[in-house]
Amino acid sequence: MSERLAIAGSGAIACGLAAVAATQGHVTVFARSEGSCDKAKSKVQSICERLGANVNGNVIVSRDPAVLEDATFVVEAIVEDPDAKAEIWRALDAHLADDAILATTTSSLPVSVLAGASGHPERFVGLHVFNPVPKMELIELAFPPEATELTRERARALCARLGKTAVEVPDTPGFVVNRLLFPYLFDAVRLMESTGLEAEAIDTCMQLGAGHPMGPLALLDLVGLDVSAAIARTIGVEVPARVEALISEGALGRKAGRGFHRY
Repeated sequence: MSERLAIAGSGAIACGLAAVAATQGHVTVFARSEGSCDKAKSKVQSICERLGANVNGNVIVSRDPAVLEDATFVVEAIVEDPDAKAEIWRALDAHLADDAILATTTSSLPVSVLAGASGHPERFVGLHVFNPVPKMELIELAFPPEATELTRERARALCARLGKTAVEVPDTPGFVVNRLLFPYLFDAVRLMESTGLEAEAIDTCMQLGAGHPMGPLALLDLVGLDVSAAIARTIGVEVPARVEALISEGALGRKAGRGFHRY
């Protein structure tokens, strides 16, 4: 891979992106605690094994920010919170190369605001990858107004190298996919609430009747109900009471073993 890619984060998106990148070359993962490092190492290795890829030596996971100094393309993939994202860019700034492209995997936050927080909007990009990263072919690219043409070219080239299809989208809440998707997902929750239908019934109807690979309630579980609620609030979609109740119970979906379904 022509870019020396580094990823700041240890969650599902960060690890999925690292695993895909490792099949093409070296990638560095920066995690902020020892526990996060261990988690990221295990998760990346597990994904690579499922891909049948031999990536021995291609992945470095560290909590030392100095590992980012040689990176030419740095992707922040942490919690969907603007303050947290701004803070990590401030903390890492001294360790980033002057010509490195800076990216965020936000799925709904304003890229222009995050670009300003990075301090380098001219080389900033919203790189919205989808979960599970190895399976999902799309990356939505959203640029702040200050982004240079070189930034755009390098972002598109990275996506191509990762085997993804990049589509440039406006910097609007939810971009394209989530702006259209989440009203539908939460409408399915409201239908369940109003009719008493089981989650399995609604998901089966949409899979077999609409040809969807996954039903809407199972998809909410996959995204994470807490993440889904955060995205919905950002794009101005009301969060159903059932979703709020599950979140309060800690039933956040697949990652918690329970959401609308049990795992």
